[in-house]
Amino acid sequence: MNTSYCVVITTTPDRQEAERLAEGILRNRLAACIQMSDIRSMFFWEDELQREDEVVLTIKTTEKRYAELADYIRDYHPYDVPEIIQIPVTGGLPGYLSWLDETTGK
Repeated sequence: MNTSYCVVITTTPDRQEAERLAEGILRNRLAACIQMSDIRSMFFWEDELQREDEVVLTIKTTEKRYAELADYIRDYHPYDVPEIIQIPVTGGLPGYLSWLDETTGK
């Protein structure tokens, strides 16, 4: 099982914040690719049910870059407690995984 790669999920309040965060992540080579989708989220925050439009970022990176990526998100994210979820990649097209390595500076 190959776990040298991962997908990281985070959300932002709008497209402008999503693009700003994504651009910084990519310019710092913390990920190779980021996809953005508009979503509707429901969650509890401070004991209140919230309903918010958000943008989810699906970030493709390597395990080697994960800690720096998580730190970057914490430092530049507009939320007090940003969602940072790491999902291990257990397989993939070898050429795509090589591209992840090359792009993130392995």
